[in-house]
Amino acid sequence: MRERDIEKWLLRQVERLGGLAFKFTSPGNDGVPDRLAVLPGGAIYFIELKTDRGRLTPIQVWQQDRLDALGCQVRTIRGMDGAVEFIEEVRDAIHDEEEGGGAR
Repeated sequence: MRERDIEKWLLRQVERLGGLAFKFTSPGNDGVPDRLAVLPGGAIYFIELKTDRGRLTPIQVWQQDRLDALGCQVRTIRGMDGAVEFIEEVRDAIHDEEEGGGAR
């Protein structure tokens, strides 16, 4: 499956969960994840999409490590199976927060 097809599906699913999905570009900062998903409850994920066989470049690994060190939620999603797993994970988290009253 092509990356752009996975991306379209993922973006629709994020929106169905009540979230927003943005294409992220950062001029002068090669290798940053290419998507931001903002979900109900305030969860924000930096997402790099890859096909099943796609690989991260060294600069992508470095950028993800930098974001992770700052406490950001960073995901590399591989293929449609990875996209489905991600959506299930965030759906469960949203559901758990709703059951807990969503207190902040």
